[in-house]
Formats: sequence, structure tokens, C-alpha cells
Amino acid sequence: MRKIGVLSMSLALLVGLSFAYAGGDAVVLGGLTSKIPAGWKSQEPSNKLRKFQAIIPKVEGDKDNAELVVFFFGKGGGGGTEDNIKRWKTQFTAPEGKTIDEASKLEVYKIGKVADVVCLDISGTYKYKFPPNDPKAKEIPKENYRRFNVIFDTDEGSYFITLTGPAKTMAKNKEAFDGWIKAFK
Repeated sequence: MRKIGVLSMSLALLVGLSFAYAGGDAVVLGGLTSKIPAGWKSQEPSNKLRKFQAIIPKVEGDKDNAELVVFFFGKGGGGGTEDNIKRWKTQFTAPEGKTIDEASKLEVYKIGKVADVVCLDISGTYKYKFPPNDPKAKEIPKENYRRFNVIFDTDEGSYFITLTGPAKTMAKNKEAFDGWIKAFK
């Protein structure tokens, strides 16, 4: 009887996880497709550099929603991996007592034989400014923020994915984000 209970709970957990990650809009990157998690809300891209964007609802206690953006600059566009990692790190101030390298985690993996993926998870005070590359744009510090930066390299070119938001909202959505990236087929 105990085995049946454990098996039933395991099956319910798997079904629950499948529903949690299914049902969102499909995103196509380099001929690969994955649906964003249920609950994430697709939006019309706000400019021509954005291939896709969505809002991830904030968790209780956070002021802001998180924002998912996919950029595509064409084959060979967007700069190299090391330059992007360096630039992304300059967009944050590390938490007190840490260096920016200590507040960052880098992960590299492949999706099948068709995509190389580089992920930089960084935490601290986000130096928000819009437009981001405008030297005249005012910088607004957003404390206790986190960003998942991804370079999704395909034969078509590199896609640059960012998910940025308050740390609690980001922590709640980390597993869903990783699952979404790894589900591209």
C-alpha cells in the first residue's frame, strides 16, 4: 500500500510539473521551439531589436514584475561571448562583501547537436537605464535584483535572452526558466 502511495505522489508531482511548464506561447529560436511556462504573459516586442518579450508576474512582496526579452541581431551580430559576459557584469553592483564574480554563476551546455548555450546568473543591484546603451540615459539602481543572461547559439546566429527582475520573483521562476531553455527542440 505504501508503494502505491509513493508512486501516486510521484506521478502527481510529474503531472503537476508538466502543467506548470506547459501552455504558454511558443518561441522559435534558430528553428528550435519551446513554449514559455504557463503564467508568463507574452507581449508585443517594444522595438525591432526584440524578437520576443514577456512579463513574469511578481511574487508577493516584490514591487516589480520580471521581464523576459529575446534579442536577435542576425548571424554574427551581438558581439562575442566574453564581451557580453563582461558587459552584463558591469550592469550590476555586487552585494556588500562580495565581488561581482562571487555574485555570478556561469553555466555552459549544449541542446542536442544544434545549440550551444551560455548562461550567466547574476545578483546584486541592477543599474537599470533605458535605453541601455545611451550614455545620456539616467541610471536607476534597483537593489536586490537578479538577471539570467543567455547566449543561445544556433546555425542561424546567436540569440541573446535576458530575464531580469526582483530576486524573490527570479528565484521562484529559476527552475521554470531553466526548463524552458532546455526544452528547445
